[in-house]
This record gives sequence, C-alpha cells and structure tokens, in this order.
Amino acid sequence: MTTLTALQTFTDASHRAANEVIGSYSTSFGMATRLLGPRHRQHVRNVYAMVRVADEIVDGVAQQAGLSLREQHDALARFREETERAMACGYSADMIIHAFAGTARLCGFGEELTGPFFDAMAMDLESAEGQGGEVAGFGEARHDTYVFGSAEVVGLMCVRVFVRDEVLNDADVKAVDRGACQLGAAFQDINFLRDLHDDLERGRNYLGEEGTLDEEAKAAWVTKVRKQLDDAALAIPLLPKDARAAVRCAHGVFENLVDRISATPVAGLYEDRLRVPDAVKVWIAVKAVARTMAERAS
Repeated sequence: MTTLTALQTFTDASHRAANEVIGSYSTSFGMATRLLGPRHRQHVRNVYAMVRVADEIVDGVAQQAGLSLREQHDALARFREETERAMACGYSADMIIHAFAGTARLCGFGEELTGPFFDAMAMDLESAEGQGGEVAGFGEARHDTYVFGSAEVVGLMCVRVFVRDEVLNDADVKAVDRGACQLGAAFQDINFLRDLHDDLERGRNYLGEEGTLDEEAKAAWVTKVRKQLDDAALAIPLLPKDARAAVRCAHGVFENLVDRISATPVAGLYEDRLRVPDAVKVWIAVKAVARTMAERAS
C-alpha cells in the first residue's frame, strides 16, 4: 500500500476543488472534458477552474460581496500575483491556483500566457470605471486585445496540455496554435452574442462601439465566427487522438449555438440566453466520439 505524501494529498484535494468549479459553472465544457484521455482531463479542468475564478472576480461576484471597484482591482491583482508565484515555486495555499500551477509547470507555459489573460480581466474593471450609466463599447482593436487575452491564450494553454508529450514539426505547431486561437476566439464571440442582455446590464458591449447590436452587425459577427470555427476544425486532426473527441464535441456545441443565434432576431438575444438542449449535446458528443474512433481505426 502506497502512502501519499502531504503534498500529494493536498494536490489531489486541489484537483477535486477544480472539478467542482467546472461542474458548477459549465455543463458543456464539463461534458467535453469527460471525453478527454485521462492524461489530459484533469489538467484542462485545472486551467478552466483558474480562469473561471479570475473571471468571477471581475464579473459580479466580488461586487455582490460588497467590494468597491478599487477593491476588485486589488483582489484581481492579488490573485494574479499568487498565480505567478505558484507557477514559479509549485505551491499555493489557494487550491485552485495550486492545481493550475501544477499543470502550467508540467506543460511548460507561464506568464507569456497568463499575463495577457490577467490583462484582459483587468480590462473588464477598467470598462466599469467612470461610466455614469453609459455603455462601454469595444472597438475593433480593443475587442481583439480582449479576446486574445481572455480566450485565445486559454486555448493555447489547452494545446500545451495536449501536445506536451508529442513531437511536432514547426508547421504543425503553428497550425495547432492557430486552431487553438481561432477556436478560443469563436467561443468568446459566441458567448458575447449569447450574453448581450447580461453584458448590457453590466454596462459593456464587447461587439462594437455603440450601446446595442443591430441585425446587420449580428449577421457580420455570425459570419466571422463561422469562419473561425471552420479554421479551427482544420487543426483538430493534428491533435493527439485522445484529445480530438473532446475538442470536436466543444466545437460542435458552439457550432450549434451559432445556428441558433443566426436564427434568432437581435431583440430575442437581448431577452434570453440561448442554450443547446442536453439531448442535442449528447448527440453532438456521440458524433464526435464516432468520428474520432473511425480515425483510430483507419
């Protein structure tokens, strides 16, 4: 019988804490991670948990707890500092950060990815400053900077998990990185389209300079995210086989969301947050697994 060290016991507990975060916040990504091979599954959940907790600091939880805007800035800065410190030394008393840091160290990424992420989170708090009831719009450059930091680098973190034991040539590395960025950007823009009502209540419009979206602008964003999803799909066959079904599942769920967004008038998007029914998610997952199994057999 093997006796776990104190650090192993703590790390195992940190993994369970990360699993609770994804289980509480995302049925879609939770389902997709179950399709990952065991060597990837926990690491991707660790990444999700860290970015989710950071996102909640700037997206209302801290404010609802009574923190001022200045205190929210301070809370985010402390979370960032602790994450960077833990990536350097391999330990944090914060279980979510501890789990993430272990993944980052094993998979070979650090502040080159977490730095842009935390910068993007700070942009949410900056957009809340001095609004006076006005909506803070995101022009093209600001939108692209935000999406890179809040979503594309998260895709790159996941790719670092998937390929850590692989030997890829330079062309394939470039292709999988591009696919990760395109998929992350598509996921983020689709979520912006789903969250028009909530974001407007927070005084933000991530999809333009104006306060609200019109039908023409919605159609342009739908066209853009379809192209992003198509580009991302090209990189999936380059991933390890034990990662493909999960990525295809997530890709398929968001592809279905785009179809629903396209068929919904803008006014409807401002009223309700669109969701993919559970039965449809299961069917998408089955198709993703079947396609990946066919690749393994060929």
